[in-house]
Amino acid sequence: MRCSGPRMTKTKGCRGWRWLALWWIHFFLLWRTTDGQTRYSIPEELKQGSVVGNLAKDLGLGLTEIFDRKLRVASEAGKQYFSVDAGKGELVVNDRIDREALCAQSASCVLPLQVVVDKPLQLHRVEVEIQDINDNSPKFPSPEIMLQIAESTAAGARFPLEIAQDQDVGVNSVRSYTLSKDELFSLKIKDVSGGRKVPELVLSKNLDREKKSAHILLLTAIDGGNPVKSGVSQININVLDINDNFPVFEKNLYKISVSENSARGASILKVTANDTDEGLNGDVEYSFGTHTADNVRSVFDIDSLTGEIHLIGTLDFESTSNYEIDVCARDKGTPRMEGHCTVQIEVADVNDNVPLIFLTSQPNSVPEDSVSGTVVALISARDRDSGQNGKVTLQTPKGSPFTLKPSFSDNYALVTNGALDRERFSVYDVELTATDMGSPPLSARKMIKVTITDINDNPPVFTQPSYNVYLKENGVPGSILYSVSASDEDFGENAKISYSILDSKVQDVSVSSYVYINSDNGSIYSMHSFDYEKLKVFQIQVQAKDQGSPSLSSNATVHVFILDQNDNAPAVIYPSSAVLGSLSHQRMPRSAKAGHLVTKVTAVDADSGHNAWMSYRVAAATDASLFTVSQYTGEVRTKRSVSEQDDSSQRLLIEIKDDGEPVQSSTVTVSILMEDGPHEPILELRQKAAEPSTKTGRITLYLILSLASVSVLSLVTFLILAVKCMKSSRSSGSCCMRRSDCEDYKNPNRNLQIQLNTDGPIKYVEVLGGDMMSQSQSFRSCMSPMSEYSDFTLIKPSSTTDFKEVISVLDASLPDSTWTFESQQVRSNQCILQVLV
Repeated sequence: MRCSGPRMTKTKGCRGWRWLALWWIHFFLLWRTTDGQTRYSIPEELKQGSVVGNLAKDLGLGLTEIFDRKLRVASEAGKQYFSVDAGKGELVVNDRIDREALCAQSASCVLPLQVVVDKPLQLHRVEVEIQDINDNSPKFPSPEIMLQIAESTAAGARFPLEIAQDQDVGVNSVRSYTLSKDELFSLKIKDVSGGRKVPELVLSKNLDREKKSAHILLLTAIDGGNPVKSGVSQININVLDINDNFPVFEKNLYKISVSENSARGASILKVTANDTDEGLNGDVEYSFGTHTADNVRSVFDIDSLTGEIHLIGTLDFESTSNYEIDVCARDKGTPRMEGHCTVQIEVADVNDNVPLIFLTSQPNSVPEDSVSGTVVALISARDRDSGQNGKVTLQTPKGSPFTLKPSFSDNYALVTNGALDRERFSVYDVELTATDMGSPPLSARKMIKVTITDINDNPPVFTQPSYNVYLKENGVPGSILYSVSASDEDFGENAKISYSILDSKVQDVSVSSYVYINSDNGSIYSMHSFDYEKLKVFQIQVQAKDQGSPSLSSNATVHVFILDQNDNAPAVIYPSSAVLGSLSHQRMPRSAKAGHLVTKVTAVDADSGHNAWMSYRVAAATDASLFTVSQYTGEVRTKRSVSEQDDSSQRLLIEIKDDGEPVQSSTVTVSILMEDGPHEPILELRQKAAEPSTKTGRITLYLILSLASVSVLSLVTFLILAVKCMKSSRSSGSCCMRRSDCEDYKNPNRNLQIQLNTDGPIKYVEVLGGDMMSQSQSFRSCMSPMSEYSDFTLIKPSSTTDFKEVISVLDASLPDSTWTFESQQVRSNQCILQVLV
């Protein structure tokens, strides 16, 4: 066993113990280290400088290390209760330690310390347990206890006394109580929760005030410390005289009537009682009986000295029309005697309640086609007042489609009084007004919500009577084209709409082969891909039908315009040999000057609009300085005069591109032979047409026939339009009266393409003009405002500003129509104009 310090015992594996005398008590000091933690135990109130333990030794530090490693201690409690003796390494008390101040009544009191050493820096935790010493005496809350006991009190009665408090804990706290000797009183100790002991004074014998009117006893509280400490409180007992007379009221029953609108604080009644005793036994205090209800105490109050009853609450006749109050008069004697009387208060009614409206039955839903007199709800009116104040009349506002039909005893039936329309008002808030006959009269209002149920009296209505849908060609089959929408002002099943497509023909084929519709949401889907070159516009009749009984329906027209996509490459018409895959041979004289027209490359594009705009360029040439091609006409001309040094055989690769996205292109190779003497540009074309090749001749023949057919068709079409215009001008004088107002087209050509539609509700015309060899063409517009089909003859403007003429003519001819240019392109050899009406 290893021990250190005169006042402690080290017990790490040590079973011995040692008692030491310190001041006036013995204490036991322990230290132990567990997992690097040292613990000391000391009593409180040690003097400053008292040794707690050899900290350096317990931490394994030598005397030289104390200074070198700067052994120091810090307290987590905030105040520095301990310090280290730098010479010995001992932990000593630095300040007064009061356990009660640190830990109050806690069973355990431990001060944690942090011990720090340097080189290397280490932190050790030390705990100092503060043991309680019996340094506090028990104390009573007051030095004297006053008791008043009537001389008639029976023996065995108990009187609880005050509990003493001791700031010490454990065995040093209060353990018992003693009472000074007295033949009339004894002391009993009662155990309560928490281990506390409560002293009780017990009356052992009956008191006799005439023998002894006062008793003085000493109550002592003793703790369990060593030495024992105690506290004393003096008990002063006064024996009270017997009160043998009770107060008597002047009346056993008081009656009074009070208006229910009486103000608070008003005096209601004064009661009086007398006591024949003298002194305190004859002084009377008034109060309500112990069994008085709370609702009475909240309305009335009584003056304890005068017996006057006041109004402190609000009277309500409808709630309580009368009160019966038990009034008690109690003297101040011992024991206190009391007498009783009854006060009856009648509450007089005033007209202070508004009428109440009750729904005997909840309002029924009313169909909008209900006849007048249909019962909607049963209603009653009541007023809590009495007499005239309680009589009620009930009415509805003027102009309401509902009225009240009286039945019996303030009961009414709410009935319809006019036509109902759910689409205008689906819910009516009917205001009922109830008025009583009091003075002044009071009224109340109640809103009754009446729901109007729907009948199927409205067909579905589309958002617009017709729809214009613009759809790109070559779309994916099954893609959505458009979504039509219709609404129905009805409700529920009557407003549920299903969509369908009415059967019609498009190019002699049922429209259902082209599109189908989602019956639930009106989305129209394509059945297959559309080709602008085959079908440009068609109509769909969509029907919206509700699910009412009987069902109602309406129709809308969907105009579907197919928009062109650049899906066709330019096709070379001339030179025709290019179609056959061989070279096109052209001849020209060597004497040709700059600007000489060698040939003209002509191509067409099956697309429309921008996709049909074509441009030409020389992609490759034997001599790029000799020939050029017009970008928009395709004319091949010489850039300079032909010299003797130029080869007699020249070859040009001409590329034709359209203006679509993506760009489509084709090429043609032109072989030019230079000869002496004049040369006709289209001579080769005639020679090629006469060549015996069966395949080449057949294709050339087809092309010539196609061009001729288009030319004839365009000629006939424009002649018809001109005739109609002239007929109309004779009656209205609006068009084609003068040559300057309406000229015939001058140069019909084989490249003219006309697409005209005036048979249906969608009227449009598309004119494409172009000539293989010429650079000029002319069309004038002339349209008849009286024409039933709004026929058009359109112009080929010389510039973009000429479109203003077309617009002015269209405005004048179609004053009540809406038209737009779908597209417009102007090139030196081509005019494409699309107008939608």
